[in-house]
Amino acid sequence: MPAEITRLTDPYTGDVCIRMQHDSGLEIRVMEMPGFSTAYAEFGVRFGAMHRQFRNGDAVMTLPAGTAHYMEHKLFEKADGDVSGKFSALGAADNAFTDYDRTVYHFHTQRNFGEALALLLEFVQTPYFTQESVDRERSIIAQELSEALDDPADQVICGLLEGMYRDFPLHPHILGTTDSLNEITPELLHLAHSMFYHPENMVLCCAGNVQAEQVLAIADRMIVPRNNPRAVAGFPLEPLLPAKKRVSRHMAVGKTMFAIGFKSPPASGMERLRNSLLTSLTADLLIGPASPLYQKLLADGLINDTFSTDCFAGEGWFSALAEGESDEPEAVFDALLSEIRRMEQNGADASLFEILKRSAYGDTVMSMNHPETACAAMLDSFIWNRISPFARTEVLAQLTPDDVCSCLRERFRQDSICLSVIEPNPPRKSKQKR
Repeated sequence: MPAEITRLTDPYTGDVCIRMQHDSGLEIRVMEMPGFSTAYAEFGVRFGAMHRQFRNGDAVMTLPAGTAHYMEHKLFEKADGDVSGKFSALGAADNAFTDYDRTVYHFHTQRNFGEALALLLEFVQTPYFTQESVDRERSIIAQELSEALDDPADQVICGLLEGMYRDFPLHPHILGTTDSLNEITPELLHLAHSMFYHPENMVLCCAGNVQAEQVLAIADRMIVPRNNPRAVAGFPLEPLLPAKKRVSRHMAVGKTMFAIGFKSPPASGMERLRNSLLTSLTADLLIGPASPLYQKLLADGLINDTFSTDCFAGEGWFSALAEGESDEPEAVFDALLSEIRRMEQNGADASLFEILKRSAYGDTVMSMNHPETACAAMLDSFIWNRISPFARTEVLAQLTPDDVCSCLRERFRQDSICLSVIEPNPPRKSKQKR
């Protein structure tokens, strides 16, 4: 039985998340949603592409780039075949993904939820890595990597991260490199699994047509306690300023693609959540679809409807991003810097701020009304130092236009910018006949 059960409640909507601390160390988060026919579950681990160095006793271990993603692939394969076939037989759809700071295994179903949940917990905790299967997977991931390296939308962001971050392991690619894939062995995968796939480093989130008591009973039966200590990851101290101001390359694109990044100091827990929400609102005020600058750039043909902004933050990094297509990315870059200076001097448009804030609040509330996005919110808030999944609405309610001025000074510094550009391949010169 769990050591502790608490009910996290959204004070504005009344939504409830039942949080259970299992005696194995696993945290379980459940949102019961009467009336839904679909059940959704996510089993997440704080082990992603950036977790490449950790302490094992007195020794410091280094993993090849791409190990977390390789692990994600290999856990689906067992001695009796691929696990996905078992999910299909239960009427469930399964999948997984690896990010910089996590790996998440998930499924959704309208029947046999208990059996599918037990299968999820079993296969993620039970590694089966043989030399033959690991070698076979190498070519599959190498092909996936090749496709990613040929994707301009992927590469413009990879270039930006390489330009912004000198030492922090946000590069190379989440999938690794051709050389690093050749370094991954069954022994390394077993070591990483034993150290990171530890109940104390994991979270189980369920939402929709689920009952907390059932989830807990299955966890009691299926979760395997670990006696070994979990990994303590280590990260280098990252300089405050970007490694490069501009990164560019040529690819087979019809229009120049660009990404602008503002690098700023990282934050943790509730402070990271507050800064992320405020940074997203500030970016929307500056150059989001409702801003005057966006409308002007669109009318002038300097951007198109692919343009977007985002806040990209995690444990150890923080940046504001803007990306899109433009024949004149430097003109967009200069216009954004001018708008930052103007807003620093004149302040934020209070009425537009309130509109964008209400929109963000509405999106947050609506996301908790669907099992999949509710699961994602519960898991995300766990990764971000185990905060409440309802903290977003509380933080949003407290933000003011004056906060935007502070955000501009701290998160949109003009000495912290990197521009990543992918330009069309130059035309080939025709050979002259002699």
